[in-house]
Amino acid sequence: ERIGVSESSVKRMFGQKDMALSRLAQVCQATGIAMDDVLRGALETRVELDALSLPQEQSLVANPHLLLVAICCLGHWNIEGVIETYRLSEPECIRLLAELDRLGLIELKPLNRYQLRVSNAFRWLPDGPVQQFFREHVVEDYFAGRFDGAGETLMCLPARLSPGSAQELSNRIGQLAAELARLHRNDRRLPEGEREGYTLMLGFRSWELAAFTALRR
Repeated sequence: ERIGVSESSVKRMFGQKDMALSRLAQVCQATGIAMDDVLRGALETRVELDALSLPQEQSLVANPHLLLVAICCLGHWNIEGVIETYRLSEPECIRLLAELDRLGLIELKPLNRYQLRVSNAFRWLPDGPVQQFFREHVVEDYFAGRFDGAGETLMCLPARLSPGSAQELSNRIGQLAAELARLHRNDRRLPEGEREGYTLMLGFRSWELAAFTALRR
């Protein structure tokens, strides 16, 4: 009655999930609900990916430029920062962003802005194309550093644990990753000159150096 529409028409609009913004504004006004709250709620319930599919990861690894821009997006770089830092033209960078939108990693917005479509729990596929790429090209280069810079550290700590204790530590590592994500979000407010690129590389598994295994009785 408040918006001058029959009950059956209202049911049809909600059932078909198809409503003009002007009509949505009328419904919000009639029900006393702020339209901002409705839109914010829709954003919060947006489906986020915890992982990409095998074909999606294969597409990333097949194009190093695409993988580079994907990692920059996961680090919340803007397009200006990518172009300034790497030898990518603006048209190429826009094309790569559009490809990442097609793959479902981001949602491309006007003015070449984007929104990530992955959750805070996002992980690359175990032993998938991206992990294999990192293993072949990244790990050796990463650990070749001295780890003696400000805020840097390298530890290799052996221990004998029960399965329950190992799972507990694995959960703590997940919490550490979440803390890194929180600090990263907070520091995005700072000027570019006050931030540096850091990478946390974690691995935790049952393992013994092959040279030591050869000495077992």
